[in-house]
Amino acid sequence: MKIKLIKNLIHNDKEWNDLVNNSTDLKNKVIQDVNFCNKNVEWEKFTINNTSFLGCTFKQDEAIKLIERGAFVYPKFKNLPYNPYRGSLYTWQELMEGYDAAEDNSIDINIYKHFIKNKYNPSVSEALAQRLHDHSIDDGLRRILEYDKDGMTKKKVVGFMGGHSTRRGSQFYVETAIAAQLATQKGYYVVTGGGPGIMEAANLGAYMAHYTKDDLLKAIDILKSLHFHNIEEPDYLAENFMQRSLEVLDKYPNGSESLAIPTWFYGHEPSNLFAKHIAKYFSNSIREDILLTISLYGLVFAPGSAGTTQEIFQEAAQNHYGTSGYYSPMVFLGKKRYVEDTSIYSVVHQLAQGRVYKDLLFLTDSAESSIDFIENNPPIRV
Repeated sequence: MKIKLIKNLIHNDKEWNDLVNNSTDLKNKVIQDVNFCNKNVEWEKFTINNTSFLGCTFKQDEAIKLIERGAFVYPKFKNLPYNPYRGSLYTWQELMEGYDAAEDNSIDINIYKHFIKNKYNPSVSEALAQRLHDHSIDDGLRRILEYDKDGMTKKKVVGFMGGHSTRRGSQFYVETAIAAQLATQKGYYVVTGGGPGIMEAANLGAYMAHYTKDDLLKAIDILKSLHFHNIEEPDYLAENFMQRSLEVLDKYPNGSESLAIPTWFYGHEPSNLFAKHIAKYFSNSIREDILLTISLYGLVFAPGSAGTTQEIFQEAAQNHYGTSGYYSPMVFLGKKRYVEDTSIYSVVHQLAQGRVYKDLLFLTDSAESSIDFIENNPPIRV
């Protein structure tokens, strides 16, 4: 999926004011989630042609008059724990609002509870609301990544994939965090699936880019000090899992920016707290595709299970057929996992015979060599 910049989407008061101060032409414009009740708009001065209003609020009879002139007016949805017409990505502070370690009543968990009630048989209204919400997240990503006409992003995005159950402080949690810290220090923009494990490690490493490697290792020491009811449980079920993250944020404030793209499809896993921007989707298939597609400067695959394996071959397919417009580096971080325990690297390497992306495959155990390879092998235009 190639994301193209939409220039005609207006989604807040400032953008509306910028528009009307320069033009009265609303042809092909989409105006989203703007409250017109506190504005005195002389609608008769505006050209209405294929104009859409998504979730806007109007004074009495204004919407009817716009519809009579040919505008498409989509009303607000009622009784939803989320805004389908939101104009920006989430932050962890927004999603965690209402959270308490004793009883999670966060916005995030309430959206998840609502979602699972309708997961398999959503009503038409609910399905439309979810699609509109995910479209808003698409647009939020476009605004942050800034695509050019050829599909390349202004930000040099490097994705990190790997197991959600990887323990804090384990070998590849640490290597991933170091690699993400190095990548961010070198000007790359780290993106992950936004959850725990390897995903958290990468967002943490990016966050710590303005700090030293020793600081990063000290932060990991804080994170891994967990209290379990059952040692077999994954880290994110530890009673002080979130508290340890908050301690790191408090000790090391004002970290560097990175991106997380999680989904409520796996909403039982908490979003980690180290990404500045969170593009959370209802549709896991769209989320998976976008996560891989935007990582044009490369992907680092730390050890993982079925989900990571799926992402590897999905990215290999994109490289094989050039569907993203660029061939991107694929770094396999974990020789034992990808050669001895499985033959995944060998299979991808064999598939790549005679293809451009064969030279963009790299196998290593080292965080430093992972980022060196990405730096020395920029994406190749198809």
